[in-house]
Amino acid sequence: MKSISVLHIDLFQQGKNTPDFYFNTLQDHLVTSHRHIEKAHRHDFYATILFTRGNGIHEIDFQKYEVSAGSLFFMSPGQVHSWELSDDIEGYIFFCLQDFYEMHYVNQKLRNFPFFGSVSFPRKLQLEQDELNQTTNLMIALQEEYHSQNIMKNGLMLSLMSQIFINSARQFSRDFDHPALSASLSYFRHYQEFERLLEEYFTKEKSISFYAALLNITPKHLNRITQTIVRKTATDVIVERVILEARRMLMYLEESLGEIAFRLGYEEYSYFVRVFRKTSGMTPTQFIRLYKS
Repeated sequence: MKSISVLHIDLFQQGKNTPDFYFNTLQDHLVTSHRHIEKAHRHDFYATILFTRGNGIHEIDFQKYEVSAGSLFFMSPGQVHSWELSDDIEGYIFFCLQDFYEMHYVNQKLRNFPFFGSVSFPRKLQLEQDELNQTTNLMIALQEEYHSQNIMKNGLMLSLMSQIFINSARQFSRDFDHPALSASLSYFRHYQEFERLLEEYFTKEKSISFYAALLNITPKHLNRITQTIVRKTATDVIVERVILEARRMLMYLEESLGEIAFRLGYEEYSYFVRVFRKTSGMTPTQFIRLYKS
């Protein structure tokens, strides 16, 4: 049974003495890691990418973003992405596992940052020149520390990385009218836990009551939370997660539609087609023709 390629952080480490973290310039990364990233793939880590020069298209889970100087991207584990970039591309990229972040921030989860947490949140910031200069300086400092042998280097790296994340979270709150940014902390944390559970069980469990029970709340309250955070019902969130995976599999796996439907928990292929069409506005076959043409 095939699956979409998942890249692990140790593929990029090249013997570095900093576990669970990777940093590089985009130019070097594209050269040294080309054999890993030339096709659409997933990561098992959190990724942050800053473009300082060049242009192109960066596609993350079927959402296409324009790339230019000042484009700052955030990706969570499991997302599928690919890009087409100009030859003069420049910038910085770093990967991080939750285990590395928890070395100093025990109670802080990377998914608590909205751009890493909710799948409905935008994955790109477009920085103004002064913001680009500030973020670039932080990246350069992070790069220097990554390659150093200084005492307490991991602590400084985590501090620099957190500055990038906190500055970005503040900018997201200014640039986007996203309901998650104004929701109560309790609702936001419940929603994040719902998404975490959904990631674990979505191929088998699709009922609101199942997830509500694990969260120790009522289905009605779970619906209230999802309506507040993403303006969707809990059922909509569940179905959209399943159909996102269906799109990934249809695009990147050579399996029959029936096999894909079964792997996603649908014993009746006709019912899967109806759900897919209702969510996507087209049948699985039409989707394949559109994206693979």
